[in-house]
Amino acid sequence: MGESAGVASGPAHAPVMDVQQRPITAGGFVDGAPVVFVDITKQSGLDIFHQRSGTPEKTTIIESPGSGVALLDFDNDGWLDIYLLNGSTVPALKGTEPAPRAMLFHNNHDGTFSDVTAKAGVANERWGFGVAIGDYDNDGWPDIYVANYGRNRLYHNNHDGTFTDVAEKAGVTLGGWSTGPTWGDYDRDGLLDLFVPGYVDFDVDHPPRGGKLCQFRGMKAFCGPQGLPGQSDHLFHNNGDGTFTDVSLKAGVSDPAGLYGLASVFVDFDDDGWLDLAVANDSVPNYLYRNRHDGTFEEIGLASGFALADDGHAQASMGIGVADYNRDGKVDFYLTAFSDDYNALYHNDGSGNFSDVAYRAGLGTPTIPFLAWGTGFLDFDNDGLPDIFVANGHVYPTVDQQPWGITYAQRPQLFRNLNGVKFQEVPPATGSGLADLLTARGAAFGDLFNDGHIDVVINNLDSSPTLLRNTLKNENHWIGFQLVGGPKTPRDAIGAKAFVTTGKARQRGDVFSGGSYGSNSDPRLHFGLGASTVIDNVEILWPSGKKEIFSVAGVDRIVKLVEGKGAVEK
Repeated sequence: MGESAGVASGPAHAPVMDVQQRPITAGGFVDGAPVVFVDITKQSGLDIFHQRSGTPEKTTIIESPGSGVALLDFDNDGWLDIYLLNGSTVPALKGTEPAPRAMLFHNNHDGTFSDVTAKAGVANERWGFGVAIGDYDNDGWPDIYVANYGRNRLYHNNHDGTFTDVAEKAGVTLGGWSTGPTWGDYDRDGLLDLFVPGYVDFDVDHPPRGGKLCQFRGMKAFCGPQGLPGQSDHLFHNNGDGTFTDVSLKAGVSDPAGLYGLASVFVDFDDDGWLDLAVANDSVPNYLYRNRHDGTFEEIGLASGFALADDGHAQASMGIGVADYNRDGKVDFYLTAFSDDYNALYHNDGSGNFSDVAYRAGLGTPTIPFLAWGTGFLDFDNDGLPDIFVANGHVYPTVDQQPWGITYAQRPQLFRNLNGVKFQEVPPATGSGLADLLTARGAAFGDLFNDGHIDVVINNLDSSPTLLRNTLKNENHWIGFQLVGGPKTPRDAIGAKAFVTTGKARQRGDVFSGGSYGSNSDPRLHFGLGASTVIDNVEILWPSGKKEIFSVAGVDRIVKLVEGKGAVEK
């Protein structure tokens, strides 16, 4: 995060911005454009939460990355709830002022949310960065892992609206600076394992100051991450008895080079039935680990094309989006990056190879002025093609005082998938959610109101969150699936793949944990169907290796699919 983060000159084909350019990161609004998202934060009740991260001046690197957000149905009532992580301050870490609190909001089924943090016992009260949801004990209730600066937490769901932090007993506390975690059953034993990236080895009592690596465009800025020692990554194997074993070294994913990990996701990118692992690293090459089926991984980032951008430079990768955007049956990645650089779209070419096609897809130039964090694929218009949402916000408050055409608070971006090949930015309608100016960090995506429209929750630095309700009206149809695994599959079906066929269109959806930037989205799978009212078939590839074909009658609803038992109407 900084000029040293591979962005001093930007990619060779990135234009240098005119210093007189108007700040498109905080403008470019279009009167009369169609409204996709409406900001309903205040009326929803989420505005009582306020993220806090260090001082307003942001003089050290720990104050700037902000926190993630998770969507989960913690009480199994069929409606997504919202968990917002909070940051902290150095005085709070030292016990001289109250610690900021994370907050859990219960979905009231009427467009509003209620704070249930105190009862639930999930305030964290540590410097929180990332969160991942997974049912690690297969009891049918989602559990919460929180990645902190300092000790991490594992909140076990007690089935009664409360959670218990069992991280110490489970052996997953760590203690350095952890970022965006992910759950996945990498060894196919039916139990979710846990991967936790590490960022920077940082001492709040002796933060780095001064030097060439503490500048942005000649402006004084906080130091790092380049020039600072990095933290290693950790893979915890689920022992099935409530404890985990750190197998990072044995598995080959410990990151001995100490690269700066920010986001991660378990997903089977080569479709061999075993979960692989993607890690977004800040200002250094990304990792792509291919599962060897024997408890170990092979790192193929450089060989695959995933480690570097199209022209060979390492980006300041912050967030990861995952989807089959062109409906070729293979999963692709979208990675967000720093300003003066573009967000990369990695097309899965098969055989373990990826190509950065951001510029060919029309996604290069529009993202260069922005500093991007949370991201994800979502079919906002239900036309059957995954679109891309990006949450933006700069890291240096002082950019507002410069004539560079970039701002600290920035508007989000939404890119419509036109045909599986090209994307086009959706105009930010004046007064709509796409015209919000945010210091955005974590972003999560899901059908919060069970109406077939994907909404967005953004956790903003030093501010209240943003809830963007999808209010787009059209005649397109949709289908949603809640997958439930059988005895040899994780109960929440993380790692499962679904293929939905309507006519000539065959869509893919993957159940995964984590991703985006330190965030966790709706675990249910959502498919836009366009004009189709008949689903030809639904094929599920379960993590157990079992393949099932389901017949689903009707559309515009959410259906529960249970491995080995068929469809259960919700």
